[in-house]
Amino acid sequence: MKVLRTLDARFEGLPDFPFAPHYTAISSATDTPLRLHYLDEGPGGGAPVLLLHGEPSWSFLYRKMIPPLTAAGHRVFAPDLIGFGRSDKPGAESDYTFERHVDWIAEWIEMIDLNSITLFCQDWGGLIGLRLVARFPERFAGVIAANTGLPAGGGQIPFAFKIWLAFSKLVPKLPVGWLISKGCVKGLTDAEKRAYDAPFPDESYKAGARVFPTLVPISDAHPSVAENKQAWAKLERFDKPFITAFSDRDPITRGGDKVLQARIPGTEGQPHATIRGAGHFLQEDKPADLAALIDAMIARRRRGAV
Repeated sequence: MKVLRTLDARFEGLPDFPFAPHYTAISSATDTPLRLHYLDEGPGGGAPVLLLHGEPSWSFLYRKMIPPLTAAGHRVFAPDLIGFGRSDKPGAESDYTFERHVDWIAEWIEMIDLNSITLFCQDWGGLIGLRLVARFPERFAGVIAANTGLPAGGGQIPFAFKIWLAFSKLVPKLPVGWLISKGCVKGLTDAEKRAYDAPFPDESYKAGARVFPTLVPISDAHPSVAENKQAWAKLERFDKPFITAFSDRDPITRGGDKVLQARIPGTEGQPHATIRGAGHFLQEDKPADLAALIDAMIARRRRGAV
């Protein structure tokens, strides 16, 4: 396996991103050790919050949610998925599978021994995150799912997603910063777009970003359908607090909140939210609202309420 590593200089001077990098080596999913980067912010005794990003972003996506969460006394972890951010980037699209992504983050969770986790997950962070909840239900205290889901075949591919599939495969240069800006209602500054481009010095670093859309198991012909069905069997018994927080301007995941609410017992009676004035990357549009949802979930748990 050829592995690429983005130079540290690419991450210097990023706007609103003063966080120190942390690294761990993982190797369970492949024979090649890979360096996984994560943020670890807040007091050591704080309630652990896990923020999982998706495609094609990285932990920079959470830069405006981390300060209010740590100010509230929580300890925040935000890893970069393999292939993204400051984490290592296998060079071939065939190096990436749904199962490997789940295994990579699962190994990291076990290595740092995260427990009593409040999970916030969006996009592929949700596909991976929900599989992790199914694998380790005892490690999770609550979940907030935003603009995400867990497809398991048998579905129709939304037109907006068909366009994204074609674009991600055919465009000569994948414009990561531009794409994320287009997925926000407010847009991004040039400096913010450069920060999203920072992990990818050239196209050879973008194998993970290009292949991710093809790994979504929407139809029965996709890989990972069986694994996701097995995960659903466990999620349909998950009765800890589970909140949906979908935005009102995301054409790709619209309606996915109702699917989660219908199937996961922990959603019953929860204060589900529609995040107004937000696009697919709602962490950019409404970070304070999302941080407040996480803090409120932890506060209810501490009061002994659901």
